[in-house]
Amino acid sequence: MDRNFNRRQLLKVAGTGAAGLVFSGCLSKLGQQNQSSSLAKRPNLIYVLADQLRYFSTGYAGDKKVITPNIDRFASQSVSFCNAVSTMPVCSAYRASLFTGKDPTTTGMVINEMRMNPNHRCIGHVLTDGGYQTGYIGKWHLYGNEIENHDDIKNNFVPPGPYRLGFNGYWAAYNYHHHYYEGYYVKDNPEKIFFDKNVYEPDGQTDLATDFIKKAAKSDKPFALFLSYGTPHDPWRNNNVPEKYGAMFKDVKFPRPPNYSPENDKYADKWGRLKPKQREELEHWQQVYYAMTANLDWNIGRLMDAIGKAGIADETIIIFTSDHGEMFGGHGRRAKNIFYDEAARVPFLIRWPRHIPAGSVSDACLGTVDIMPTILSLMNLDMPKEVEGVSLSDCALGKKCDEPRAAFLQNTGACAEWEDGYEWRALRDKQYTYAIFRVDKNELLFDNIADPYQMRNLIGEPKYRDIAEHFRRMLKEKMASLNDTFEQSTWYRDHWIKDRIILRGAKG
Repeated sequence: MDRNFNRRQLLKVAGTGAAGLVFSGCLSKLGQQNQSSSLAKRPNLIYVLADQLRYFSTGYAGDKKVITPNIDRFASQSVSFCNAVSTMPVCSAYRASLFTGKDPTTTGMVINEMRMNPNHRCIGHVLTDGGYQTGYIGKWHLYGNEIENHDDIKNNFVPPGPYRLGFNGYWAAYNYHHHYYEGYYVKDNPEKIFFDKNVYEPDGQTDLATDFIKKAAKSDKPFALFLSYGTPHDPWRNNNVPEKYGAMFKDVKFPRPPNYSPENDKYADKWGRLKPKQREELEHWQQVYYAMTANLDWNIGRLMDAIGKAGIADETIIIFTSDHGEMFGGHGRRAKNIFYDEAARVPFLIRWPRHIPAGSVSDACLGTVDIMPTILSLMNLDMPKEVEGVSLSDCALGKKCDEPRAAFLQNTGACAEWEDGYEWRALRDKQYTYAIFRVDKNELLFDNIADPYQMRNLIGEPKYRDIAEHFRRMLKEKMASLNDTFEQSTWYRDHWIKDRIILRGAKG
C-alpha cells in the first residue's frame, strides 16, 4: 500500500461502508458468503489487538470522522460481535482474562502494576501443546510491578519460560511503553532492540508481523500470531504520531459529547479525573487519537495484504479487537476503568473465509472471558476445564447458539494503585447496563438503545422496578458462581500478592 495517501484518497477507498450505523446499534448484515461445515483442518490464528480503541471510533460502527477503510473492509468480510465488552476495561486485567478465559477476581490481575502468575493454563499453552508455532509481537503488560518505572529493562524483558504463558515461539515484545517514536522490543535476552529513528512503532511492528507470516506460511505446522499494538493509547501529542496522519485531523472539530460533564465523576480515580488544562486539550487529544487510528488502519491494510500474498487467507482465522475504549470527558471522566460504553464497548471482528458468513453481525453479549473458549472451539482445540467464559463459536459461524444472558464486568479498584473506593460490578445485556458501586451501594440502570449516551439513570423509576430486580438477582448469581465477594482493593493486596492466583471456590 502507498504511504503517500491523503485524507480524500482514504475516504474514497472507504466508500459508504457501514457509515449509517447509529451510536448504540448493531448492523443486521454487511454482506454474505457461503459457509463451509468442515472444521477438520485446524486453521492458523492471527489475533490483532489495538490499545484503547473504542467500538464507536470505527467507520463500520458509524463514525463519520474516523478514517478506517481497511478495518471497515475487514468488517465486511467478518462477523461483528456488536455487543462485545471488556470484562475489566484496563490493560493488564483484559490481557489476563484474554489469555486465561477467567475473570479478574480469579486471575488475580486486579490492577495494572502486577506480574501475572504463570500457574494458570493459558491459550499459549494450549496452542503450543496443540502443535502450533506461536508468535507474539508488541505490548505484553503482564510482567511489570513498578509504576512509573516502565522502561527499566527488568520490567520490560519477559524472560523465556513460564512468564510468557505458553508463547514459546517467536517473541518480539515489551511489557509497557507508549513512546511510539522511541519504540523498541526485547527478544530472548535483556537487550532493547529499537526501531529505526524515523520508523513509527506500529509500522515497525507490522513489518515484524508480515515477516513472521511469510516464514510461517511456508511451514507445515499451523501458526498462531498475537500482534498487540500500543496505539491509539495516549499520550496524544503531535510528536507521538506521524505528521501526515496528524495533518488529516488538525482542523477536524470534536465537540463535547452530550454526556460531557464539567465536574469530575466522584467515582473516578486519579487516572480518570480531568484537570482543568486537560479539559482544554480534549479536542486536540481526539485529533491525535483519530490520527493514530488512521495509521493503525493503514497497518491493518498492510497486514491483510501480506496474508493474501502468502496465500493463507482461507485457512486463517483473523480477529481484530481492542482491550478497552476511552471516555474523552463523557460522564466527567477520561481514560477507561468504568462500565460506560465509551470505555467498555470494543470492536470485535472475526474473519474466516468459507466458515464465517462475511458481513454478518452477532448481537450476543461477549465478554473478554469468552474470547479464549470461542477461539479454541473454532480451532478444535481442548478447553482448559477451569475456564469461566463460554464459547460463542456457533454465534460466529452463523448457527443457533446458546448465548450468555449478559456480559459480566468487574472493577477491583483504582487503575494502578492499591486504593479503595472505586470498586464496581456491572452487567450489560443487549439493551441495558446495570451497575453498582461498592463504596456507597449506588446503583445505575441505563437503556442503551433509547439512551445511547447513558444519561438517564432508570434505577428509581417504578416502570423499571422489575428489570432492576432481575439484574440484581442475575448479578448475585454470577458473583456467587465465581466466589466474588466484592472486596475492596486493598483486600486483594493483603491476600493475593504472594501468589497472585485464586482458583474458583477458594477462600482468600
